[in-house]
Amino acid sequence: MIQMKKDANTGVALQAAISSVADLYVGALNQGLSPSNLPPFMLWGPPGVGKSQGVRQIALDVGKRTGRKAVVTDVRLMLFNPVDLRGIPVANAERTLAVWLKPEVFDMDADDGIVNVLFLDEISAAPPSVQATAYQITLDRRIGEHRLPDNCIVIAAGNRVTDRSVAYKMPKALANRLCHIDVRADHRTWKAWAVRSGIDPRILGFLEFQPDRLMRFDTATDDHAFATPRSWEMLSRVLDCLTGDDSGLFLLTSGCVGEGVATEFLTWIDVYDSLPDIAAIFDGKDVEVPKSTDALYALVSSMVAYARDNLDDEWRIERSIAYGTRLPVDYTVVLFRDYQSISEQSKRLLMRSEALNDWSIAHGRFFNDI
Repeated sequence: MIQMKKDANTGVALQAAISSVADLYVGALNQGLSPSNLPPFMLWGPPGVGKSQGVRQIALDVGKRTGRKAVVTDVRLMLFNPVDLRGIPVANAERTLAVWLKPEVFDMDADDGIVNVLFLDEISAAPPSVQATAYQITLDRRIGEHRLPDNCIVIAAGNRVTDRSVAYKMPKALANRLCHIDVRADHRTWKAWAVRSGIDPRILGFLEFQPDRLMRFDTATDDHAFATPRSWEMLSRVLDCLTGDDSGLFLLTSGCVGEGVATEFLTWIDVYDSLPDIAAIFDGKDVEVPKSTDALYALVSSMVAYARDNLDDEWRIERSIAYGTRLPVDYTVVLFRDYQSISEQSKRLLMRSEALNDWSIAHGRFFNDI
């Protein structure tokens, strides 16, 4: 069985698991090998850590790096009865035998230019009788008379029984058919995704300042709302839709990430009222650099959001890079690392920047952290 080194308590960072699994499949496909030669993977982790998005990222990565079209088929076994997976019996043309019609979710294109990813999401939430139907899928790559095409990758994900979510203990016979990876949230890699995805800059700044607030899942409490990568994304969408009236802001924020973290976050966003004019920074004006730690984190997240929306204006981006070199070194590193995360275009702008080149000469040992 393939094994991955993990933290004794919380598992490997989700992005590390995604990269390793994607690398394995890319290597196999680029050598002309079938994905059917590799074991199905099972991602275990607490609710909201990003397992489902991680599987989709694997599919995109594999498709991009192999020149194939990636197609994800998401199957929630908890919604099926065991017989549903086999299909519907109908009479053959001679009306002498029963023929099983294949369920539509398993109707996959076997073309070599396609990579199918069969994603068995929330597999641990399915009752044991339904999990048992996954035996054939994971070992024999078939369901009754229906065989998965050779270009199909099988990946499963689910919560652990200890997470106190809807989860049944996985039968040993099924568990032994999977390669298991326990995953955890990782702030740095989540932030790289969040910058590209347009997560609210106030959230990015707060979590850079308090990275341990990214994941506050605790099985010992009965709180309905708690902070996870998923709930922060949810809150970002809420903040995008709010108007000037913030009378319900605490109610909505605490409903996403819990009361304690909501109180900290709303106290934090008051810092943004004291920030210098971000547009003026990009216009190359002489803007004073904040001195407090929280204001510097808020400034960096605001600059990243502004840069993401103005990448086509190279002159203004260069002015912002020049201003960034005036920040304390640690904040300069965070700023330029986040700039890199925006897109390939932003990476090219950084590499061409005279201001960054001058800064790297003076601070070479920090440049590798970007």
